[in-house]
Amino acid sequence: MTVPATMQAMILTGHGDLDAYDWREDWPTPSPAPGEVLIKVGACGLNNTDVNTRSGWYSKAVDDATTGGAFDAVDEDDPTWGGRPLTFPRIQGADICGRIVAVGDGIDPARIGERVLTDNWLRDPEDLENKDKTGYFGSERDGGFAQYATIPASNALAISSPLSDAELATFSCSYSTAEGMLTRANVTKADTVLIPGASGGVGGALVQLAKRRGARVIAMASETKHAEVAQLGPDRILPRAPENLRAALANEKITVVADIVGGPDWPKLIDILERGGRYTCSGAIAGPLVELDLRTFYLRDLTFTGSTVIPPEVMQNIIRYIEAGEIKPALAATYPLKDLRTAQAAFIAKQHTGNIVVIP
Repeated sequence: MTVPATMQAMILTGHGDLDAYDWREDWPTPSPAPGEVLIKVGACGLNNTDVNTRSGWYSKAVDDATTGGAFDAVDEDDPTWGGRPLTFPRIQGADICGRIVAVGDGIDPARIGERVLTDNWLRDPEDLENKDKTGYFGSERDGGFAQYATIPASNALAISSPLSDAELATFSCSYSTAEGMLTRANVTKADTVLIPGASGGVGGALVQLAKRRGARVIAMASETKHAEVAQLGPDRILPRAPENLRAALANEKITVVADIVGGPDWPKLIDILERGGRYTCSGAIAGPLVELDLRTFYLRDLTFTGSTVIPPEVMQNIIRYIEAGEIKPALAATYPLKDLRTAQAAFIAKQHTGNIVVIP
């Protein structure tokens, strides 16, 4: 196919509110460098990293929940997930489903036409395990809130699936994040896993992926969302914030808490862990600053793991699970790319269950 010289794209012009986005219909279409491919974007999912990067929430100067608004306290030296300044203008969007339409030098032209999902972690090919040399698609380089995007060929993973582009665009960030968390916590069929925020993209992925491992899963979500969360297959569903979590759990013995919520109720999550239990975290949408009684931590032999950068095999496994039908998409809504501001406002409002996707 002929690739146009310009494309439609939503451009992030700086840190701020939703008005920091600028819709362009004349943005230069990127060309793949050696070792890269050009993807025609079929759909691109939204995720918390997009919101947090735009607003500057990652800055240590910010201590509020991820409201999605601009923060006056943002320190321009550390406003991104990696603690480094962001270069503007920037095209965000990490969760692409699309087709390869061109390749750079060194890449087999036979890949043109492949349907792909993106592995969002941009690793140094000479030092794959070095997390300090890792970037994020849509943050350290332009991403998928556009008609076309380039990415290293190794990050464009071929997929064969009857699912739609929009359905497939729900997987990359949410499910790889969730699988990374469960891998770090060594979750097995012997575990009972408590999942706060189970109605969100990562939370819902945690439910499915923990069940895939054979674990007993207890989800937490707003009661208005329980029917939708039930479709993901948890063994039990609790309210989002029970006044007495221990009583709500009754005789359940929680060996793992998989958390992306944090916030003021965080101490309750730690208090209900069994001796030798594990807490794994990859987010803090209700607030990043929490209170910890170190006696609970050490006297109960607990293990805490943070999970951000994941090894390459995690996303490769997600592809395998999708193709085998072992996990399913949770698509809440789709919007045209030009309506990204509206889509992100809906994402921030958290009234949905699953993932929101934009279509170029």
